[in-house]
Amino acid sequence: MEKIIVPGIIGLMVIVIGVINMTGNISTLHWYHRSHVKEEDRLPFGRMVGLGTVIVGCALIINACLEYAALKTGNGSLDFYGGLVMIAGLIAGFVIIVIALFRYNKGIF
Repeated sequence: MEKIIVPGIIGLMVIVIGVINMTGNISTLHWYHRSHVKEEDRLPFGRMVGLGTVIVGCALIINACLEYAALKTGNGSLDFYGGLVMIAGLIAGFVIIVIALFRYNKGIF
């Protein structure tokens, strides 16, 4: 049951953080990223980082839902697809975040 509850709760928390970032409030990010983004770029930067974060959170929740369905139906392929969705969501989300870092922060570090 932990394979279902923990990713679901973490996914919800990550989505909340992403939505906070999408409003232009980038206080959840590392101080370096906050200090190197121009004031006029805060909102578009926050939106891109927030979008990537929301995608990661959604992937975790979808994975938890497919794990639950696999547990209830006994269909192991749902477990496999849940892993694929999670990996694809993590990659897509992190790619969007890295693009935002390069675009508005001129690099990751």
